[in-house]
Amino acid sequence: MRRVLGVLVFAVAWGMLTVTGAAAAVSPLSRASGPTPFTPGCNGVTQTGTVDLNAEVEPYVAANPANPGALIGVWQQDRWSNGGANGLLTGVSTNSGRSWTRPIPPPFSRCAGGTAANGGNYERVSDPWVTFAPNGSAYQIALALNDPQGTLPTSPITGVLVSKSTNGGRTWGTLRTLIRDTSAQFSNDKESITADPTNSNRVFAIWDRLDFGANSGPTYFSRTTNGGATWSPARAIYQPGSGSQTIGNQIVVLPNGTLVNVFDLVLQGSTNVAVQRSTDHGLTWSPPTVIDQLLTVPVVDPRDGTLVRTGDIIPEVAVDPRPGTNNLYVVWQDGRFSGFTSDQIAFSKSSDGGLTWTPATQVSENPDTQAFTPQVHVDSGGNIALTYYDFTFDTTASPTLDTDYWIARSDDGGDAFHPRERLTPRSFDMRTAPFSTGRGFFVGDYEGLRSIGAAFDPFFVQANNGNLANRTDVFSALVTAPFPLSSTLPPGHGVLPTSHATPGRLPGGPKLVSIP
Repeated sequence: MRRVLGVLVFAVAWGMLTVTGAAAAVSPLSRASGPTPFTPGCNGVTQTGTVDLNAEVEPYVAANPANPGALIGVWQQDRWSNGGANGLLTGVSTNSGRSWTRPIPPPFSRCAGGTAANGGNYERVSDPWVTFAPNGSAYQIALALNDPQGTLPTSPITGVLVSKSTNGGRTWGTLRTLIRDTSAQFSNDKESITADPTNSNRVFAIWDRLDFGANSGPTYFSRTTNGGATWSPARAIYQPGSGSQTIGNQIVVLPNGTLVNVFDLVLQGSTNVAVQRSTDHGLTWSPPTVIDQLLTVPVVDPRDGTLVRTGDIIPEVAVDPRPGTNNLYVVWQDGRFSGFTSDQIAFSKSSDGGLTWTPATQVSENPDTQAFTPQVHVDSGGNIALTYYDFTFDTTASPTLDTDYWIARSDDGGDAFHPRERLTPRSFDMRTAPFSTGRGFFVGDYEGLRSIGAAFDPFFVQANNGNLANRTDVFSALVTAPFPLSSTLPPGHGVLPTSHATPGRLPGGPKLVSIP
């Protein structure tokens, strides 16, 4: 939603002041992605939809605890309009993200060298995620799939695949298939992977598996306890019942070894941020606890109402890694702070390992525009960083949808966030980004964020304005201390008691939602 000219000018001037005061803390952007290595038709059969060659979306990044400054980034390469990409690519940095190389990635799809023999015989792939174990071993996970609208019987195939690297991502090992469904009754979606920071042998994978026959989407889980040599059979750890599902499952590990899974729990169309815990490394899990409702409204271009696909139903979680702490932080998009006219970024925290949570507060800084796709991370000193996109510098008089990416930091456990800092040196046009059929302009359902010592490393997509042959690229930045000088969001800013909220709903009510 846009305001009249006088209010808009105030928002722009205020934004410029924030940027000027913090510019020295943000490094120049470093591009991690490059031209596509994939050849036309590499999927093996004719595909439906439109592919945007050279377009990258949905990046994620992990930092190597055994080698400070070493990073692995992953992203979708050559995005398709109706779901998935030709392949997942890998970027490796040894200098805290200042420069990147792109080694041969795991063969998660045919375009990347996948075959029936090596386990990568899939037409497309989606939802990249990567994690480091304490000993420096890296694990990359992927949702492999065939053309969603392709010819039966091949089109309904989905699988969750994992590959391991023991040399910082320069080479990748044998694919491990955690699950493979070939029936149209089932669809796997939105997987993530987390290495246990307390034990290098344990790694946890989690996702939702939609069962259209039962009209339900339970949470599925698999783990390795021997460094990826074998994985446990995939199994449901939570069954939400008919007409309900989970999505966006993501595990973090508390310093005492407790696993915490944060996810979107959709109960008969009402969406909630929920959490469940395991105190025995994933053998058993608690019933879910609802943190709060997830009350998102669509993000749109204010000129014509065209949708922007965002991380609107994907909550993000971060854990305080300091020994003896039990602090968790969750962020998500929410319309409650604006009276449901536009999404802002909501924040809640727990100081008891996820048993209880604070009421949601608004942490996006400009209330006069739409904010979306947040990410959150905690560094080794307990400092919090939050990133998100918004349209602060957009005007309806322009034909472009001017978009920027921001970072805000807190040094007091999220009670207050310092003035945000602009990561994009200039606005980019979201209308150049790939278009996701029925869901809008798309740079990812999530972006990446990690810390390197006292610095934070955002890893995100921006569009290349007007360049339809190379719509997007993946970039990193380094945000260093000191924090900005003054706090702008005091404790309780924008708080709205849950009892005042109205139920949030996914498009289509209780119909199961899959978003490859």
